[in-house]
Amino acid sequence: MEISTKDVRVTAVLGPTNTGKTYLAMERLLAHGSGMIGFPLRLLARENYDRAVAIKGARQVALITGEEKIIPSHAKYFFCTVEAMPINKPVDFLAIDEIQICADPDRGHVFTDRLLYARGMQETMFMGSESIRPLLNQLVPGIDFITRPRFSTLSFAGARKIVRLPPRSAVVGFSAADVYAIAEVIRRQRGGAAIVMGALSPRTRNAQVEMFQNGDVDYLVATDAIGMGLNMDVDHVAFAALNKFDGTFRRNLRPEELAQIAGRAGRHMSNGTFGVTGDAPEIEPEIIEQIENHRFDPIKQIQWRNARLDFRSLDHLLSSLAVRPEEAGLVKVRQPGDEKILVQLAREGEVKDRLINSDSVHLLWDVCQIPDFRRQVTGGHSRLLSHIYCALSDTGAIDSNWMAKEVTRIDQVDGGIESLVDRIANIRIWTYISHRGDWLDDPESWQARTREIEDRLSDALHERLTQRFVDQRTAVLVRKLKDKEILQSAVNGEGDVMVEGHFVGRIEGFKFVADATDSDIASRTVTAAAYRALATEVQRRAAALVNADDKALEVDGSGKITWAINEQSQIVARLAVGSDALKPKVKLMSAELLEGAVKDKVEQRLQNWLDTYIAQNLKPLMKARDCDLTGAVRGLVFQLIEGGGVLNKRQAAKQLKALEKRDYGALHHLGIKIGRREVFFPALLRPKPAGLSALLWAVNNEIKPIPELPPPGRVSVPYDASVPFDFMQAAGFRQAGDLSVRIDILERVIGMLKLRSAKGAFEVDPEILNLLGCSAEDVVGVLKSLGYEKQKPISQEEEAPVLFAYEKKSKKKSKKNQGPNKKKQHVKKKRPDTAPEDSPFAKLKELSLS
Repeated sequence: MEISTKDVRVTAVLGPTNTGKTYLAMERLLAHGSGMIGFPLRLLARENYDRAVAIKGARQVALITGEEKIIPSHAKYFFCTVEAMPINKPVDFLAIDEIQICADPDRGHVFTDRLLYARGMQETMFMGSESIRPLLNQLVPGIDFITRPRFSTLSFAGARKIVRLPPRSAVVGFSAADVYAIAEVIRRQRGGAAIVMGALSPRTRNAQVEMFQNGDVDYLVATDAIGMGLNMDVDHVAFAALNKFDGTFRRNLRPEELAQIAGRAGRHMSNGTFGVTGDAPEIEPEIIEQIENHRFDPIKQIQWRNARLDFRSLDHLLSSLAVRPEEAGLVKVRQPGDEKILVQLAREGEVKDRLINSDSVHLLWDVCQIPDFRRQVTGGHSRLLSHIYCALSDTGAIDSNWMAKEVTRIDQVDGGIESLVDRIANIRIWTYISHRGDWLDDPESWQARTREIEDRLSDALHERLTQRFVDQRTAVLVRKLKDKEILQSAVNGEGDVMVEGHFVGRIEGFKFVADATDSDIASRTVTAAAYRALATEVQRRAAALVNADDKALEVDGSGKITWAINEQSQIVARLAVGSDALKPKVKLMSAELLEGAVKDKVEQRLQNWLDTYIAQNLKPLMKARDCDLTGAVRGLVFQLIEGGGVLNKRQAAKQLKALEKRDYGALHHLGIKIGRREVFFPALLRPKPAGLSALLWAVNNEIKPIPELPPPGRVSVPYDASVPFDFMQAAGFRQAGDLSVRIDILERVIGMLKLRSAKGAFEVDPEILNLLGCSAEDVVGVLKSLGYEKQKPISQEEEAPVLFAYEKKSKKKSKKNQGPNKKKQHVKKKRPDTAPEDSPFAKLKELSLS
């Protein structure tokens, strides 16, 4: 691999937070005749751009990010996001901030590319964590290192409740929902909190931080976005969680990630503290020591992607993207977002037909660079990019009327926080597009328009955040309700209900769960506001459920019907006693939000689904019920249906005795088996139908609470006297000793024991234990319940092995069979006194029939 070896000074400035690394880089940059610096965040690029403008003047300083470009004709100093750096532009000084992001699975390959190939003509500087030192030393020959100690100390302060955190604290969560919940607690107890999240625009973020810096609020609630470059007067950082969802799975934060965030406490010479709060577990002592002493495991590999792409065809492009690194310490990045969208678009016929030459392939790749700030899972971003590519391929430009329609749709400042955050993310996409001057007829006007819209949305979002987490929610809602004004509401994908920018509760299925309030009047106000605001949402959900696929519905073991909506399973109804055991009724869990015909439609949809679900899973039982039967067979089937498909032979003695020869053929045709102890449907003993049978029996007999079913796959479980006998029988289990054993397994064991006992005493071998799925201790009670008893030990020696054996209990001989004329009975050969020493049962006790 060819790595840049330009004859320039390359320096790595490494150290923890609050060491002045960025300040040093700014000094070096402005001391040169020209320079460029790449930051990991747009807001950091903007913040340092403003500082440079104040020193050098606006004519000499440029700002380049994906969504914002300010490039004066005589610009000498360039402040950029790492992705947007024009690395082909020659400058005297070049720097990259937070270089350890090279190891990040999503963006690391871009930082690695800058590490390997971006150089200033006179000086290059990389700033970051000490953990990347070994790889820098390996990959950049001749690099110099400067270690910067922290200006102040950082120490662990333990755990504290949220309401007992000291002023000037920052509470860190790892999702918008967590941030909002924590801020709401602080609002009720401490008067308010500022919000910082990665989803906020720089304008909104700066306005929120200003409230904190000015003392309008003493608390800040943030995501891990606080960890990079936000310099505020924070004295204490409290973690409300120690894990996060990173886009793929939920994982614990690494020590260096915790340190990056905790390091926001204590700026310059002021010492800082960190700890945990809320439901967060304690931080391990070893990790605390690492954070306090700034010592972390070195990074062993960084993400890499081939930068020399081949645009001759789509296949060539994909092949060049799949190239693996040859240099030690580099690892090929897993498929980034631009590659994923490339593969998706290439499958579309309209796109594929236009890939006719290298220019068309290169254009498609450029379109794939449009970021998905909304992170939609509905495919909306893919459709947008497909439309843009086709337009550019056909006409060379995006249609202005179409773009105007899309942008105008976003230009609305009403709604709640989630709505505004989504619109800001949406307008950021169009801002990015507007800075592709070769795609638009009038790029400057579009840049100005999208910037104006983002500013309006950002101001509105700041206002909503302030209203929700600083102002009194109840006062706003009371006024709106009293004046009978239209309530602005929104429901996000997780079911959070927003009214006038305030969180009022959650909608679960068709049930509204109000947010906790400070008083009865606040509770009534919140509920009344939500019921008014949710009218449209409930209508939408009702229509969605009526048209939902059957696979979206499920019934659980407690008799609740759940509906999979927005990737969540929500309870919408429960089973109730119906006309018979196989025809339970559906009762909505909460009907306050549903009225009239809409409620009837929802109930009927759920009832139809339930009837179909039962028919599909209990086919043998339904078939037997619907057959035209007569006589004893009809009575037997009736009892089977009432018992959930299983019936003890004692319960059916009258019907069994009345069966005629032809009736056995009818029973066989229906899939009914007459066993040694039970009459049952073998096909219904599988976990799902057996569980459903037991559930329907419990519902029909109004058993509350419904007992837990045996785990799927288990053929025996410990016997529980509190569970009704008939419930376990419907589930396909019968008591045997201290166990409940599946009926078909018990039938097989009885047959096996009958054959073994015909020859006298017998030992319990692995076949019986494996079949029963139990231990040798448990099998004693099972066999005793089947009429077998323990035999006395043959040897009394402590060291002597004993045989675990059983023999069938004999009936007492009647006097009439003991006369002198009785024939001599055959005497079976006596079994050996001891079992072989290597027998697995040699140490077990002997059993026999008395």
